[in-house]
Amino acid sequence: MAGNKLTVADLLSAPALQLSLKAGGGGLGRSVSWAHASELADPTPWLLGAEVIMTAGLAIPRTAEEQRTYLERLDDAGASALALSAQLHMPPLHDAFFRAAEERGFPVLEVPLAVPFIAVAQEVAASAQEEAWHRLGAQLQVFGALRWLVTEDLDTPTLLRRLEGLSGYDVFLCTPQGRPLLPGVPVPDPGVLPASVDAPPAIPGGFVLPVPAPGGPAGFLVAYERPGARPAGLAVVQHIATVAALRLAMVRNERETLRREGAETLAELLQEVLDPEVARRRLARHAIEGDMVLLVVRDTTDEALLRCLADSPHLLLTRGEDRYVLGAPELAAAVGGLPAVVAGVSRPFPPGAALRVAQREALWAVARAVESGRSVVRYGDDGAGRWLPDDPAVLAALVEHVLGAVLRYDASHDSQLLVSARTWMERDRRTETAAAALHIHPNTLAYRLRRFGALAERDLTSTGALAEVWLAIQAAGALGLTD
Repeated sequence: MAGNKLTVADLLSAPALQLSLKAGGGGLGRSVSWAHASELADPTPWLLGAEVIMTAGLAIPRTAEEQRTYLERLDDAGASALALSAQLHMPPLHDAFFRAAEERGFPVLEVPLAVPFIAVAQEVAASAQEEAWHRLGAQLQVFGALRWLVTEDLDTPTLLRRLEGLSGYDVFLCTPQGRPLLPGVPVPDPGVLPASVDAPPAIPGGFVLPVPAPGGPAGFLVAYERPGARPAGLAVVQHIATVAALRLAMVRNERETLRREGAETLAELLQEVLDPEVARRRLARHAIEGDMVLLVVRDTTDEALLRCLADSPHLLLTRGEDRYVLGAPELAAAVGGLPAVVAGVSRPFPPGAALRVAQREALWAVARAVESGRSVVRYGDDGAGRWLPDDPAVLAALVEHVLGAVLRYDASHDSQLLVSARTWMERDRRTETAAAALHIHPNTLAYRLRRFGALAERDLTSTGALAEVWLAIQAAGALGLTD
């Protein structure tokens, strides 16, 4: 036996078996792990790979196309060879059947009637004993990987490299959609992924198995035999999939813990209860360094944001319908790619800086995003907002001086004078266009504008008064009074 592994050629050379080769001589070097009799039309769901399938002929279909399909199905499932009884129930074999065997290098053997199938199975079993001990040893060592997880704090790529060395397989992991499942572990060719988690595990050159997780498989593990190695078999690959599932659970738990810590940190930053140096250390723990921005995001979910920002350091805090995100300025582009999202972005600021101003800027910007229908608005994008002072007390004074009476009137009468005036100005004082946006009659808007001017004591036909009112409306928006 070459390399201590039984091959199809070894079976052919065994005198007691008296086997002969009918076709597929190019595959005589295929390894053999087992021999089993089957009269099923499709035994492949029960195969693990490297089996010799023996049949008395009941399994062989009668038409040329069906015979070719039968052989190709066995080859695709990783079987080593097909052994046919010399007589009994064998139908006539067509040229297409033998051509397929030659094209694929899939050995077709003939078993003399005097040799029972059990003799072939015993020969394979006797040769497989040493291989069985090797596989058992590999299984025990893979169980030892659980100890590594606890005691050595290995990163995921190092853990998988050790398992590859023990098992004789190259290991790949991915989600059901073909994306990376664990950091640092390569993904397989998506073409090998099964359509169902119940699909047979054997694939040419290895196995593909689901990675278990609560609620259903988290993805797939693909294991290919390593050239020159002794592959330890399906049981070991199943154990590796279990280790991968445990590692995935640990990674997810670490991510969730870090996410919760990040939400607490962002809440404390917004409340301004953290010392600047403590804030910088907390942010560094989340890999957030250098200038950052605060985003207020609406019309999306935590899950969508987490997927979108999975590869970017960030903090996420949910407050009602708003989701606050803190991170590098580049996050805005990623968030803007979410469907139907609206987001406001503050100006960049250094780690440790108070978030009071950034929060006001992000709230103002998200309000502008809602009004304009844009997905992302950055504070200062407009011509007027960038000239507003940062001090909320100054902004509040401006709003009270110009709009105080209007705001109190709106609050007590549940009216919309401020919104009407703002909509009218945003549409360059075109009354009909603004009325259509407000879903009211132009005469109703004209009445509201007159009432607004009377309460604010400003003549909206005056350029100076108009400019003052416009700046005051922008300040009110920055303070969140016009949402």
